[in-house]
Amino acid sequence: MKKFYVLILIVLAFTSCKSQSINSNTIQPSHTEITENKPKLIVGIVVDQMRYDYLTRFETKFGEGGFKRMMRQGFNCKNNHFNYVPTYTGPGHASVFSGTTPKYHGVISNNWYDKETNEIVYCAGDDTVNSVGTESAAGQMSPHRMLVTTFCDENRLFTQLKGKTIGISLKDRGAILPAGHTANAAYWFHGVDEGAWISSTFYMNELPEWVKAFNISEKAESYLKVWNTLYDISTYSESGADENRFEGGFQGKEKAVFPYDLAELSKDNRGFDILKATPFGNSLTVDFSMEAIKAENLGQDDFTDVLTVSFSATDYVGHNFGVNSKEVQDTYIRLDKDLERFFNFLDETVGEGSYTVFLTSDHGAVNVPSYLNSVNIPSGYVDNNLRKEKFQEFLISIYGTTEIVENISNNQIFINKEKVEELGLNIREVQEAIANEQIKYKNIAKVYTAATMNSANFSQGIEALLQNGYNQKRSGDVILVDDVAYISYGITGSTHGSALNYDTHVPLLFFGNGIKHGETYEKTVIPDIAPTISALLGISFPNSNTGKPLGFIID
Repeated sequence: MKKFYVLILIVLAFTSCKSQSINSNTIQPSHTEITENKPKLIVGIVVDQMRYDYLTRFETKFGEGGFKRMMRQGFNCKNNHFNYVPTYTGPGHASVFSGTTPKYHGVISNNWYDKETNEIVYCAGDDTVNSVGTESAAGQMSPHRMLVTTFCDENRLFTQLKGKTIGISLKDRGAILPAGHTANAAYWFHGVDEGAWISSTFYMNELPEWVKAFNISEKAESYLKVWNTLYDISTYSESGADENRFEGGFQGKEKAVFPYDLAELSKDNRGFDILKATPFGNSLTVDFSMEAIKAENLGQDDFTDVLTVSFSATDYVGHNFGVNSKEVQDTYIRLDKDLERFFNFLDETVGEGSYTVFLTSDHGAVNVPSYLNSVNIPSGYVDNNLRKEKFQEFLISIYGTTEIVENISNNQIFINKEKVEELGLNIREVQEAIANEQIKYKNIAKVYTAATMNSANFSQGIEALLQNGYNQKRSGDVILVDDVAYISYGITGSTHGSALNYDTHVPLLFFGNGIKHGETYEKTVIPDIAPTISALLGISFPNSNTGKPLGFIID
């Protein structure tokens, strides 16, 4: 019997030791095991003004290594939308990387009326910093007007600032807002007569040697060449006729038709700035991004780095030529080639399977209303002069002055609170009176007051999107919504900004380290991107995050 008890004790002791060993290995994985499972580099790509249907409309012209590689090897969220308005570049980039909407991050437009200073401010403008790399004011930029962190910031904090962040874009706001407040650097392209990548003293006092070398390499000059279609234009059956009345074109060229001699046209189109409105602006962005990866050794150690890349040329081309143009189609065909080149470079330098990429857009765009009219789809253009004239008549007849309104911009009316108080009026009653007047005007579909935005709780429809885009301290007193496909814009080219599907439905692709292969029609929204990347990295969500991590894409 004694031997039996001794045997039992030995078995229990062995079982206990084995259990402790298993638990220890499970709960406390080694540093090596952690870093091996994490991507060495996150590349966040924003394609400016990319509608979702560009993925499907131009699919037969894409190669296997760009967009199709992301879809074939990664995860495609086919029903991805913005969940706020306005759908502009500044708010879009801030929302993608912060995981929230203008209601919280404060970037309510590209430019907006500042109620405290009574002036229009720019989302990335900062006169407290100086330009680096140029004598012009083009470098006086920083993210100081964005009120929250991005996942890039959270990664920097998590790694004790050892994980690098660099933001790159032709547009300053496309480089600055994604990279966040703690970025090592943000670079944007200054055209005109310089054709150089620049920054600001928010990040550095002098450009790194590799940037200086790139700027004097004449890489930008090499793209001042003839822009013709990559393939035979007769095969571009997915877009409209090359010659039509719905496109803008370039100064110095009578018709907006291929080919375009960029070297010649640059003389009448702000020099190097012409590259921004051609697919070669995207090519230049890839060239610079690859150089940044090499020079800064991104993805080469145990601390995850982040590179944010915004392709801005697509937006300039879309605004100029419209979403149905041959120029837009050729731009996306060439972007697909640039993405393939970029991904192949990442395979070689960081290592295939060692990096993670996501690709989305900051907004879509409406088809040119004059084109929609030609095929009998309701659309048109807002007559702002007529609206202004009628509104001023109303203000004078009711209040005896137009000074009761300080500013009208971004489809918002800002009321002069001091004037309201001076006249002994109630601010809510003034808001309601103005709303009731504005709704009478042609091509205004809906009108809401600040009081409604601050007190109601909308869960669906345009009203919910308006509320997600409404920042109590920065937004106006009355919000206007135009009719579907009615825009305040010229009669050629496309624009964006609304809560409608042509502006909100954009791609969302993930591929690389930690990403499953698949696709979904389940609705996802832009603020879901940042917490998904945060979950993949095991870091804190951005501090005002309102999105949800898309667990079904994480392997």
